[in-house]
Amino acid sequence: MVELNFTVWIQTVNFIVLIFVLNFLLYKPVLKIIEKRNKKIEESDEKVKALNETIEHNMAEYESKIRQAKVEATVQKNEIEEEGAEQGKTIIGKVRDEISEKLGDFKTKLQGETDKARGVLRDQTRTIATEISEKILGRDI
Repeated sequence: MVELNFTVWIQTVNFIVLIFVLNFLLYKPVLKIIEKRNKKIEESDEKVKALNETIEHNMAEYESKIRQAKVEATVQKNEIEEEGAEQGKTIIGKVRDEISEKLGDFKTKLQGETDKARGVLRDQTRTIATEISEKILGRDI
């Protein structure tokens, strides 16, 4: 059985003193360190959240700019294709005109040469016909 005497009071006083000493030397410093660590963690979390928001904002801007650039590139591509098609049509039209002109010149030249050849052949035909007639008849015509 436990006896209640003055040692219990000394032990109680020792226990209370030990609680104050431990509280002063151990618990308060550890709690301060834990509190500082929690504050740093909260600050880091806030910084991370702020950075994530900034990153999301920048990514949204980046994607928007990429979409806009793609649209502009498509518009420019279509404009260039249209210009190329128009220039192609212009060039083809000029070539057709040149071909028509050269074909007309060629036809004119061919007609002139054909007329010359016919004239030469007519003259030669008369001469040859006269020679043949003279040989067949045996006299000059």
